[in-house]
Amino acid sequence: MKFFFPDSQDQIDPSFDFDTEERSMLRVRQRDDLYAHEALRKPVIDGLLVSKAIVDGVAGGAGKYTLPQRHRLYREGVRQFFRLDGAAGPTLQTMGDCGAFTYVREDVPPYTPDQVIDFYHECRFDLGISVDHVILGYDPAADDHPDHPKIGTWRARQRLTLDLAAEFLTTSQGKKVHFQSLGVAQGWSPVSYAAAVQELQQIGYRRIAIGGMVPLKTPEILASLRAIEDVRDPHTQLHLLGITRCSNISTFASLGVTSFDSTSAFRQAFKDDKDNYHTQERTYTALRVPQVDANPKLKARIRAGEIRQEEALKREAECLSALRRYDTGRVGSNSVVDALVHYAELFDRRANYHAAYQEILEDAPWKSCRCGICEKVGINVAVFRGSERNKRRGFHNLYAFRQRLDSELSTRSAA
Repeated sequence: MKFFFPDSQDQIDPSFDFDTEERSMLRVRQRDDLYAHEALRKPVIDGLLVSKAIVDGVAGGAGKYTLPQRHRLYREGVRQFFRLDGAAGPTLQTMGDCGAFTYVREDVPPYTPDQVIDFYHECRFDLGISVDHVILGYDPAADDHPDHPKIGTWRARQRLTLDLAAEFLTTSQGKKVHFQSLGVAQGWSPVSYAAAVQELQQIGYRRIAIGGMVPLKTPEILASLRAIEDVRDPHTQLHLLGITRCSNISTFASLGVTSFDSTSAFRQAFKDDKDNYHTQERTYTALRVPQVDANPKLKARIRAGEIRQEEALKREAECLSALRRYDTGRVGSNSVVDALVHYAELFDRRANYHAAYQEILEDAPWKSCRCGICEKVGINVAVFRGSERNKRRGFHNLYAFRQRLDSELSTRSAA
């Protein structure tokens, strides 16, 4: 089971000073900043997924790459760009896709198979996913109701995805590209997903990516995979696009899934209300200390004259000081929680993190973690503040996720 981490140009700056919150004047982002596979002590991912939409953008919107970054990616190739042959070793694979969710509201994909093939070939990916169009909906009852309000659109998107997959494979074979092609199956029910996989196999695919499942509940995913299993050739490997569900990974493996991609563990570090710091056994709520000049609620209250900026800056500084002192054993957890709650009164009076803060401070999970980040930055990894702390916590979460994944798979093997 291989875990691919989707790229969104997430890096950390090793020169960042957590006390002064300043960077080295000599820092060059692309040269000095670290990707997850460089920052962590052990390999936690099996490959990188890079979307054409992230690199090149779509009509009416730019991607996340600057123009110089785009040029360098095309010139150097994906392995050299991400420094994949360094400390992480040459075993990491690279996979390209179109980033279908970025154009999900469009009538047709903004890219042709030729354009996508050229992107994969020029950037020298190991694996390339065909052009697809996400189906927005899931309703097995639609299979038996031709008058279903969405069935016409869903069938059209599925047909388009399959036709594009056929063209993609024919064209890539004609160009004798070096990457392995994956066709995409889109569906709205177990029956429709199985039909798509069956046709993709007839086209000639032996690696198939299952798309559109991100919003689905676990029983719906499993029902679809079981229907696919009824038509899947034993040599056909499945890739789940955007799906984690670690507790179900053994079942996924038994149904032909050999790889998946997800940013869930990483993004929860700074997107979730409470599950921010992960361990193999559980999750914790991060300690919120927003920057006065970067928090919309604080800035709005200061502009409205409801609070003084000096008071906000004072409470912010008190929190940071208390956290540093706690990490070196000079104050107890109650002092830190009091400072955090006192500051939170200015920007989030409705939130009640008192018990959650007490829990993470008393457990101090970063002190026993050997991910390669926690040992270096200490309590800062548990502080919800700015991209340097938040992304480090996200990288740490990938380490914890890998531990859970390996544990699930080893349990299955033992059984």
